[in-house]
Amino acid sequence: GRAADKLFSLSGLFAVCKPKGPTSAAVLNLLKERLLAEAGVQTKGNKRNQVLKIGHGGTLDSAATGVLVVGIGKGTKMLGTMLAGSKKYTAIGMLGKATDTLDATGKVTEEKPYDQVTKGDLENVLQKFTGDIMQVPPLYSALKKDGERLSTLMKRGEAVEAKPARPVRVYSLSLQQFQPPLFTLDVECGGGFYVRSLVNDIGKELSTCASVQELTRTKQGPFTLEEHALREDKWTIDEIAQALEHCTALLLGEPARKKLKTEHPGETAVICE
Repeated sequence: GRAADKLFSLSGLFAVCKPKGPTSAAVLNLLKERLLAEAGVQTKGNKRNQVLKIGHGGTLDSAATGVLVVGIGKGTKMLGTMLAGSKKYTAIGMLGKATDTLDATGKVTEEKPYDQVTKGDLENVLQKFTGDIMQVPPLYSALKKDGERLSTLMKRGEAVEAKPARPVRVYSLSLQQFQPPLFTLDVECGGGFYVRSLVNDIGKELSTCASVQELTRTKQGPFTLEEHALREDKWTIDEIAQALEHCTALLLGEPARKKLKTEHPGETAVICE
C-alpha cells in the first residue's frame, strides 16, 4: 500500500527522544515495530530486501534520556559521522556516594563526607576536565571484550578489567547548579566520552566520591532535544518524513569537527534489519 511505499522510501537521519528505562536498541526496535504496523507490513516471511533498515548513531545509557539519532534506509551509512561528532549533555551528580555502575542504577560501593566541598572547589576542578584529557571508560558500558559487552559480563558476575585510559575531548564544561549533595553540569564533548566517568572522576578530585543521578543528552551533531527530537507520539511515517526533509539542511549547516582518535572498535553505530 501507499503507507508501505512511503515507509520504504524514507532515507536519511532524524532524531527521537529516548525515554528513561529501555536500552537504545529497545527504543529502536519499538520505533521499527510502530512504523511497520502503521504501514501494515507483516514482517514474518518477508524477503530480506523488503525489511526496514534502521539504526542509531551512539548508545545512550538505559537510565538516560534525550537525543538518539536514527538513520533509516541509506541514512544508516551516515551514522558513523554522528559517533565522531560533538554531543551535549546535562547531568545531575550526587556527591558523597559512589556506585558500581557510576550512576543511580547501581549498588552503592562507597560513601564519603562531602560537607567540605564548596561551589568554588567544584568550579575549579572542572577546569582540569576541559580540553583534551585522558579518561577510563566505565566497567558497565557498551564497550566489548571478546565480542560481548562489558556490562553483560559484569551482570553475569565475571571478572572484568578496566579498559585503559584513552584520549577524549571536552569542548565545554560548566556548573549550572550547586545544592549539596546535588550539582548540575552542562557538558559538550566529542566521541567516546562517558559522563558517568567524568562525574566519578570529579568526586575523586574533590576528595570525596560522586555518581550520576540523572543524564540527558540535549544535542548530538546538529540535532537538539527541544527542536528536533521526536517524542513517542510523533513516531509516525509522516512525522519522520517531515523530519528527514529538515535533516539535509541541518547537516549541511553543521560545522565539521576534526576526528580525534577516540573512535574505538567497541563504539559502533547499531543497525538492525
